[in-house]
Amino acid sequence: MSRPIDLDKFLTTDPRDVGCGRAMEVLHVYAELVASEADAVQRYPEVAAHLRACGPCAEDLEALLDAIRPSAEDGTPQP
Repeated sequence: MSRPIDLDKFLTTDPRDVGCGRAMEVLHVYAELVASEADAVQRYPEVAAHLRACGPCAEDLEALLDAIRPSAEDGTPQP
């Protein structure tokens, strides 16, 4: 059995949204760009579109960023 479609969300989906599969393929690269303050959105607009629409993938990005950003205490990546 499938879940009902949220029609409003479906109709407002950015057509550039590549979906979870493609976003996950490059999420580590996207996270590195964000962490280095490069323009990840300009380089991967389709991934940015997906992250705006998908809470679970956005959470995965935040977890990656937490792992690769230096800690405030000693400047090393967090465990």
